[in-house]
Amino acid sequence: MAKELTLFEKKVYTVVKKIPLGEARAYAWVAKMAGRPAAVRAVGNALNKNPFPVIVPCHRVVHSDGSIGEYAFGRDLKRKLLELERNHADRNKRKIRKIRQ
Repeated sequence: MAKELTLFEKKVYTVVKKIPLGEARAYAWVAKMAGRPAAVRAVGNALNKNPFPVIVPCHRVVHSDGSIGEYAFGRDLKRKLLELERNHADRNKRKIRKIRQ
């Protein structure tokens, strides 16, 4: 039986689900948006336990200095996912610009 999520974990996952495809946010930003600005490490711990990695894109959360940070499935995969999403989002933005012209 899976452990029930804490209220804070639920808030973190809700915030992280709103990070747009192709973008990243800092752990500190997530902590602030979850209502606990000083809980940066707790955000990392919550994301490390993410039971919904396909639904909650925790790979989109990075350090405030832009460095990649940790990822439960490894830094290489995190880097590849971010790059893949960024490229996909860029292609979509170019298509939208063409349509508007």
